[in-house]
Amino acid sequence: MSRKIALWLLWVGFIAYLLLFAPPLHLEETLTLLKNIFTLNWADVNPVLLSLFSLVGIWLFIYSAVLFFDGRMQWIPFYPFAIASIASGTLGLIPYLALREDNQQFSGRKDAFLQLLDSRFFGIALSLSTLGLFAYAFVLGDWVGFWQQFLGDRFINGMSLAFCLFCLLFPTVLGDDMARRRWNNPQVFWAVSLVPLFGPLVYLCLRPPIPENVAQQRPASFGSSRVR
Repeated sequence: MSRKIALWLLWVGFIAYLLLFAPPLHLEETLTLLKNIFTLNWADVNPVLLSLFSLVGIWLFIYSAVLFFDGRMQWIPFYPFAIASIASGTLGLIPYLALREDNQQFSGRKDAFLQLLDSRFFGIALSLSTLGLFAYAFVLGDWVGFWQQFLGDRFINGMSLAFCLFCLLFPTVLGDDMARRRWNNPQVFWAVSLVPLFGPLVYLCLRPPIPENVAQQRPASFGSSRVR
């Protein structure tokens, strides 16, 4: 229960910060930025911003690789929150994390979509994409300009903090995913949890697949009490 309360407080607090304390919203500039990104007019976009925007998408894929399996066994499915997260980032994700119950089981068969999410190819593709985005930002990015926008623009500020929240919240679902795969290793759990972004990416590359047609027993979890 304390985990759920902490997640709801985090969600409400983040909304309050964005509405009351974040820098001003420059709507016209934000719409122009999004238009340039989605129309592939990247020459007019700071590579740091483009990479950050893309890395938020990488985080959504990482969570999808865990939570679509989790949602199969919950009283609420994950997909509505996944759709909401595309538009709102962590604001769409946190309510699912707060509403879900601890779950270390998976039963039934994996369809083609789940097979893709469960594959090591998926993790490797995300990892290579992430390395490319970091290289692009560090080599070509205007970091002074990004810092000024972080301090003065609500959209950039909120997107940056959302990236940090994605890193912070991943341990709340990691332990159950490891248990579903019968990989109860506390050293792995803490190594993945304490290395932002790249820890979860390496985990997706190395984790064993979830068995099909098996309702697993509830072994001891190393992640169920992460935020309690």
